[in-house]
Amino acid sequence: MEVKQINSMTQVDCADWNRLTGDAYPFLRHEFLLALEQSGSVSGHTGWSPSHLLVIDEDELIALMPLYLKQHSWGEYVFDHQWAQAYQQQGLAYYPKWLTAIPFTPCQGARIVTKAAVDPLGVMQLLLAFIKQLSEQRGISSWHCLFPASQQLELLQSLGLNIREGVQFHWFNQGYRDFNDFLQTLSASKRKMLKRERRRVNEQGVRLLRIAGPDVSDSQWQVFFQFYTMTYLKRGSQPYLNLGFFQQIAANMGDQLMLVLAIKDNKYVAAALSFVGADTLYGRYWGCYEEYNSLHFEACYYQGLDYCIEHGLKQFDSGAQGEHKISRGFEPITTYSAHWLKDERLAKAIEHFLAREQKAVRLYKQDAASYLPFKQKI
Repeated sequence: MEVKQINSMTQVDCADWNRLTGDAYPFLRHEFLLALEQSGSVSGHTGWSPSHLLVIDEDELIALMPLYLKQHSWGEYVFDHQWAQAYQQQGLAYYPKWLTAIPFTPCQGARIVTKAAVDPLGVMQLLLAFIKQLSEQRGISSWHCLFPASQQLELLQSLGLNIREGVQFHWFNQGYRDFNDFLQTLSASKRKMLKRERRRVNEQGVRLLRIAGPDVSDSQWQVFFQFYTMTYLKRGSQPYLNLGFFQQIAANMGDQLMLVLAIKDNKYVAAALSFVGADTLYGRYWGCYEEYNSLHFEACYYQGLDYCIEHGLKQFDSGAQGEHKISRGFEPITTYSAHWLKDERLAKAIEHFLAREQKAVRLYKQDAASYLPFKQKI
């Protein structure tokens, strides 16, 4: 086996890449990562230099790992700015660093993909050795693997990496027949709250249109992008993604997109975009011009729950943060990241920090679970 590093998705055949990754997890598809590059959303200019690793055996691609050389920590959703400051205080450079993640996408999924019958531990040992060697040669501080699937946690732990925990809120489909069936599992007060929120949207004269990706028109994509941009501009920042990115994924993987548009007086007033996996709906982007009572909950959550129930999806991953999701039936789950730092002294300090942080994260998760709205089981 040999490791090959590429600096563009154009350097690996789409069919070969997707033969390993499949399409169950849309963000690892060749089309998604290529669209990030070709739209200019990731590049050396944006601080995300593609550096993906391929494992080749007798001219066959048998394993892969997405990898970026990062010049900052923006767009990652696992916050290590304090680590960068600690490096700076010691007169060391934290950037550049290696990052295995899906840019701007805090969704759990496979981060090391191997062909069936290939030993994933052997592959990961090979890849980590390659990364360490490159780091020594090029003066790179560290390697970070963000939001790996929980099934890969044991593999990463076996390599002696520092493991960091976080919390997100996901909804799980318990075989509900419809939305009302789900409501019956909630306490009376929360059931009334959800019904009231859905009713308020209707009372304001707002209706929701749910459109499968292939059926979204180009003008509707432009409308969506305007709403998406507004979300960032309202916070005084620039969006990570551009219209070209959305147009490219619409053309090349539209079957895994679902757009919700909110309409009032025959005008679009808000939009939410989700990605559809094999058993999971991933809520990703939202925007509106002006606020309407409960419209965010309807467009971003309740329409997604309806979709999951109708299509038999097991889980709704609605993105990072959002404690307001708890009262709407989204349960706290643990997310992970794995970290290797070249400087042994700072690596030890961060290990101690993570041990303390882990206790706080677990207490937070336990406390969050106590606020779930489900009926008490007798």
